[in-house]
Amino acid sequence: MRLITATDLTLQQAGKTVMRNVNMHIDRGEIVTLVGPNGSGKSTLVKGLIGALTPQSGQVERLRGLRIGYVPQSLHMDGLLPLPVRRFLCLPHRHGADAIARALDEAGVPDLGNTQMRALSGGQFQRVLLARALLMGPDILILDEATQGLDQPGAAAFYRQIADVRSQLGCAVLMVSHDLHVVMAASDRVLCLNGHVCCEGTPDVVQDAPEYRALFGSGTQGAFAIYRHDHDHDHHHDHDHA
Repeated sequence: MRLITATDLTLQQAGKTVMRNVNMHIDRGEIVTLVGPNGSGKSTLVKGLIGALTPQSGQVERLRGLRIGYVPQSLHMDGLLPLPVRRFLCLPHRHGADAIARALDEAGVPDLGNTQMRALSGGQFQRVLLARALLMGPDILILDEATQGLDQPGAAAFYRQIADVRSQLGCAVLMVSHDLHVVMAASDRVLCLNGHVCCEGTPDVVQDAPEYRALFGSGTQGAFAIYRHDHDHDHHHDHDHA
């Protein structure tokens, strides 16, 4: 089922054209990643796809009643009163205890409900933000640079959690990132942006595309092996303890 379709989409920000003539789609259950250098239009394109920005030209069709779960880069919690995770997840909308427990479990942090938000590690914090997005019952999860503050192992673990969520819930995932070390290997399709769609396809296809190499060079090729090694190691580790 097609969730979002963009046709000849051109977008402006502050009177300046940022993205031109984008044709793309997102189907239920697939993981699509937008990569590109800073200023390449990644966040602008997301705003256009979800309807937060009116196109200069072209159009976006969204599935009627499309439910979107959004996972931001982070949230500033400075000065916040002491707040346990389960209370945080009820802001701004109250949710039942069962729904909160289910969302935390799906996000891979089932035991954090009573933990203070201030006490969370960076990786735990991002998984709580993921749980908050899952409480929406989303058709599509949007991750906007969601691992920016994490180290590479932490980012790889987070993306594996996202892949598990996709498998369990069948939702689509749209990821925005300039973290090329692990994010592309978690994707079904990658779109490389620089004011337009430079190239798209599977991660292996995109990393070999001349347009991709012109933007990023060839220094990220080992990233796929790192992600896959970690994934295989975890799989075998789990199997050993089954």
